[in-house]
Amino acid sequence: MRTVQIVLITLVALLHFYFLILEMFLWTTPRALKAFGLSIEFAKQTVVLAANQGLYNGFLAAGLVWSLVNKNFPDQIAIFFLSCVIIAGIYGAYSTKKIKLFYIQGVPAVLALITILFT
Repeated sequence: MRTVQIVLITLVALLHFYFLILEMFLWTTPRALKAFGLSIEFAKQTVVLAANQGLYNGFLAAGLVWSLVNKNFPDQIAIFFLSCVIIAGIYGAYSTKKIKLFYIQGVPAVLALITILFT
């Protein structure tokens, strides 16, 4: 079960690192425009906000990586950061009215959290 837990936490961390790249560096590219359903005009107007949002996703990814390499309190660290990801996914889906956002961001974190809580 520990292997599944590590794989899921790694997946969530990689997703958030990918979000960081999209939001901080690729916000006005066709890939990000398609991923987030944005117009180029809106993307250009919000590039600074997106970069800030990307930075927060990077912090979430870093926290999850920290939980994987920390020998003292890995489960507690992972629970905290996975909970943050889940809350962000819930709020993102609610605020954008796009439930797909929760499936992409929240469900992997929920599965990872379940593996921690029930092992």
